Amino acid sequence: MYKQLVESNDRAVKEGLSRQMLDPQSRYYGGTIDPGTGIAWVNHTTGTPTDMCYWGAALVNPDSAYYLDEALLARLLLATEFVLRFQHEDGSISPGWTNFHSPPDTAFVIVGYAQLYQLLARKEWLPLQPVLDNMRLFLERTVPVMITGGCHTPNHRWVLCAALGYLHELFGLEEAVQRADHWLAEGMDITPDGEWTERSNGIYSAVSDIMLIHAARLLNRPKLLDPVRQNLRMMVYLVHPSGEVVTDYSGRQDLGSVHDLSPYYLPYAILARSDKDELFAGMAEWAGRSLADPGVCSVNALVRMLLEPELQQPLQAAAPLPVKYEEMLNGDFLRHSYLEQMDDAGHGGRIYHSRLHTDFGAPVARYRDGSTSVTLITETPSFFALRHGAVRLLAVQVASYFYPGYVPMQEMTKLPEGYRLAGEQKKGYYGPIEEALLPPTSRTPVSPWYLLPHQSRPLTHEQTFRVQAEVQRTDEGWTIRLHCDEPAEVMTQVSFIFGSEGSFTSGDLQAADEDCYLWSGGNLRYACGEDWIELTGGGREHLATGVREAKLQNNCKAVLVNAVTPFDKTFSITLSPSLHGE
Repeated sequence: MYKQLVESNDRAVKEGLSRQMLDPQSRYYGGTIDPGTGIAWVNHTTGTPTDMCYWGAALVNPDSAYYLDEALLARLLLATEFVLRFQHEDGSISPGWTNFHSPPDTAFVIVGYAQLYQLLARKEWLPLQPVLDNMRLFLERTVPVMITGGCHTPNHRWVLCAALGYLHELFGLEEAVQRADHWLAEGMDITPDGEWTERSNGIYSAVSDIMLIHAARLLNRPKLLDPVRQNLRMMVYLVHPSGEVVTDYSGRQDLGSVHDLSPYYLPYAILARSDKDELFAGMAEWAGRSLADPGVCSVNALVRMLLEPELQQPLQAAAPLPVKYEEMLNGDFLRHSYLEQMDDAGHGGRIYHSRLHTDFGAPVARYRDGSTSVTLITETPSFFALRHGAVRLLAVQVASYFYPGYVPMQEMTKLPEGYRLAGEQKKGYYGPIEEALLPPTSRTPVSPWYLLPHQSRPLTHEQTFRVQAEVQRTDEGWTIRLHCDEPAEVMTQVSFIFGSEGSFTSGDLQAADEDCYLWSGGNLRYACGEDWIELTGGGREHLATGVREAKLQNNCKAVLVNAVTPFDKTFSITLSPSLHGE
C-alpha cells in the first residue's frame, strides 16, 4: 500500500505542476488551476492545498523521485504565497463552490495544511524554511475564525473540532480546546447501529470518522473514538461486492452516485492498529484497493503515513469479510420518539442554510449473497435497489398525482423471507380564517395572501394515500408486491431505474423520452455483459409519461409502469443463474 501511494503521489506531483499558474501577471500566480473551472482555489478538494500536500509529501520522502528537488521546492513556495494572498483578512477562505468566508471550509484546509506543516517541519533542510514560515503564518491567521466561526451541517462540527485540535497542538491555544468543547457538548449525532445524521456513506460519514479520530488524539478525548467504531462496524454491511459504497439513501450530494471505500482507508487502518481489530484490518485492505491517489488535502493518506511510519507496515492478520448476510439497520432505533420532541426544540421545523435531516435513523435493510446485493430503504424516493454481478437496478420508486411526486416508504417490518414497507401521504383543504384572527390588512383594499395567518385555517376533507410493498426473496430472485386501495382513480407510476451501461433485450417497451420507456407487458430482460435480470409485471393503465415533481435520474435508463388506484400488482425479479447464490 505504501509503495503504491508513493508512486501515485509522484504522478500527482507531475500532473499538479502542469496546472500551476506561472504568469506573474495573473491573479492566480502560484496557484494550481482547477480543470473544472479554470480558476485556482484555496480549498481542500480541487484547490491548491491538495497539490501542495502531494508536493510536500514527495519533497521530504526519500522513496520519492522528487526527494529534495529544489525546483519542486520553488514551486511549493509560490503556492504558499498564493494561499496567503487568497486568505481573507478575517483568516477564512472561500472554497469557490459556495460558503464564502467559510469557517468549516477553512477548517478542512487547516486539517490538511497542519499535517503537511508538521511533516515538513520534521525535515532539517534549511531551504524549506520560507515555505514553513508562510504555512505557519496562514495557520496563525485562521485562529480568530476558528475561535468564533460557525457551521452549516452536522459533520462540520467535527471538522472544526479537528482543526481546533491542530491549532491547539501547534500554538498551545487553550481557547481552541474550549471552543471545541462547546461543539462537543452538543453530543454525537449517531444511532446505536452507527449511522450519522447525514446518512452519507459515500462522503460525510468518512469525514466524521477521520475528523473525530484527529480530535480524539489532539484534544485527549478518547471517548470520541466510540462513535467512529460504531460507524465503521456498520459500514461492513454497506458495500456492494464490487467495492461500491451504498449511497441509495444518502441525505447529501452522494445520493445515488458511485463512491468507493477509499475515504475509509485511514479510519479503518488507524483503528485496526490501535484496537488490534482484525475486521477493521480486512476493511482497511479492501478500502486500500480503491486508493488511486493519496487523497485530497484534508485526508491525504501518504502524509499521514509519513507522520505515523507504523501505518506504512502491513496490517496484522485480517478477518475474512462477510459475503453472505442479512442486516436491518436502525430497526430498533426509537426514531419516532425523537421526532415527537422536535416541537419542543423551538425552531419550528425551520433551519437556515442547511436541513434538519428528519430521515436520520430511518430503517435500512441490507442483504448480500455472493455477487448479489440488495438494499431496502425508507424515507427516500427509492425503496429497493439491487446489484447482481454487473447488473445495476439502481432504484424502484413509486410516484403519484395524489401529492405530486415520489411516495417515500416510512415504515419497514421484517417478514420471514423479506420485508413489508409502507408509505403514507395526507392531503386536505383549509377553511376560512376566523375573523378575530385576521390581520388589519384584511380590512383594507389590499390584503396580501402572505400576511394571512394560514396556520389558523381549519383542516377539511383530508384524504390519505397509503402504498404498501411486500418484498420477498424467492428461489429465483425477488418479488415486489405493491398495493393501494384509495382514494380511487389516483394515477400512479412505478419506475425501475437501471444503470446506463446495460441494455434491454426483451419486453413490450415504448419510448417515452431518451432512455425512458413505458413497459406495458411481457418479460423485461436487462443485461450487462453476461449477467442479467428479468422482470414481469408490466402494465399501462393510463397514458401519462411522467408524474409532476418526480424527476427521473440522469445518465440512467428508466422503465415506467402505469397504474390507477385501486391496484394490487406483483413484480417478479429473476436473477441470471450463473451468479445467483454465489
